[in-house]
Amino acid sequence: MTPQAPGHTRLRVTRAGIDTYQQPVVYMHRDCEVCRSEGFAAMTRVRLDVGTRTLVATLNVVVDDRLGLDEVALSEVAWTLLDPMSGAMAGIRHAQPAASAGALRAKVFGAKLDDAQYLALVQDVMESRLSDLELAAFVTASAGDRLDHAETTALTRAMIFVGQRLDWGEGPVLDKHCVGGLPGNRTTPIVVAIVAALGYRIPKTSSRAITSPAGTADTMEVMAPVALDLPAMRRVVEREGGCIVWGGNVRLSPADDILIRVQRPLDFDSDGQLVASVLSKKIAAGSTHVLIDMPVGPTAKVRGEAAAHSLTTRLAHTAGALGLQLGIHRSDGTQPVGRGIGPALEAHDVLKVLRNAADAPADLRERALTLSAALLDMAPGSSAGTGLERARSVLDSGAALAKFLAICEAQGGFREPPRAAFTADVPAKASGRIAEIDNRRLAKLAKLAGAPTSPTAGLETGLRVGDAVERGQPLMTLHAESAGELAYALEHAAALQPFVLAEIP
Repeated sequence: MTPQAPGHTRLRVTRAGIDTYQQPVVYMHRDCEVCRSEGFAAMTRVRLDVGTRTLVATLNVVVDDRLGLDEVALSEVAWTLLDPMSGAMAGIRHAQPAASAGALRAKVFGAKLDDAQYLALVQDVMESRLSDLELAAFVTASAGDRLDHAETTALTRAMIFVGQRLDWGEGPVLDKHCVGGLPGNRTTPIVVAIVAALGYRIPKTSSRAITSPAGTADTMEVMAPVALDLPAMRRVVEREGGCIVWGGNVRLSPADDILIRVQRPLDFDSDGQLVASVLSKKIAAGSTHVLIDMPVGPTAKVRGEAAAHSLTTRLAHTAGALGLQLGIHRSDGTQPVGRGIGPALEAHDVLKVLRNAADAPADLRERALTLSAALLDMAPGSSAGTGLERARSVLDSGAALAKFLAICEAQGGFREPPRAAFTADVPAKASGRIAEIDNRRLAKLAKLAGAPTSPTAGLETGLRVGDAVERGQPLMTLHAESAGELAYALEHAAALQPFVLAEIP
């Protein structure tokens, strides 16, 4: 049992009402007795004991009278983790150095770590014992190819160990994942509907957008609730065979979410951390057979064949070491998929494909069928090469649509995606033929229009490499929820120029 802190180190707990994302932060007045006695300064790592709960957090110091001398204010995530009762008091002291500090220092200097060291690191990540500076050091030390195959497997295993793990009983549990970098590539809802309609289990946990204009969870959320807890997720899968829920609410491999928070602003590519991120979540979700969609292109996440080969080898090695059946499908990553980029716009594309609409984007339909076929062919007992015919049959018949709507109802109810209040075309400044499309610039424009924070925002374009355009012809249509956001995106559209035109011979 943790001993009670002396009275002079105990402060009244209040709620700061400040969102610090996943980093626990506490606020104390610089003149309070605890700060002065303990020698606390801004950015000090402190330990809080509130009732039976303990938290290590980063201190921010308040210099005016908005906080009392007898108070400690908690950021939103710190408040959630400690869950204090009304009138609670906190014992506060210097935090002890993290148990994994030696392993972290060794990794920074280029050492290879073993299973026990990675487990200690990940446990300290989960318990907030590592500051963001220390996490950034770990991410940097692991960037590029600095994790070998054994370390990648050790990190993956540790990330699985510290989170929850689902068990669906006997039989195969299918899943698919795209490594990302391709705007509009929203195949997951279609694949889940097709596979579940054929009687397979496919419990899909998906992410929200971090740096992209839409994640699968964002797109799905405009059609049905996705913030389900584990019991609700299990009920949906038991009833319909599949689900599409937000992974952040079910806390599968939660350490990964913390590492991603630090990794994204640094924009460091690390095959080892990518593999650990993807496979830890799939194994934690109870998946037995997983298909990885790997778009390859100069402005996709995987930019060339050498990078694709390296990532494929690492994925296969780690999956094999952990007993996961893995398939990898390399796809064209040179241009966007579908017409819409942004949550609601991508949802409209998904529904058109499921409804077999005459104007459904053909590339999205064919990608979804190809991925469904590959996943079905992986399932135990399947006849090799029959997946495409089976997938096309349930899509053409409307069975996939019926299953998708049933999944939506089981998750809380289906709703038609809304449309943005403001739109504007971006015209071509010259005539020519499209030689290249920059996926990253398209994604940035959709974000400048307000996606994904504004669900209906983003852009639409049906143009592809090789298409001819005339001067003044719309290259794309921007969608926004306010006139100001639309004007902001339009102002940047000319400078970004995601379409590279060449002269028509």
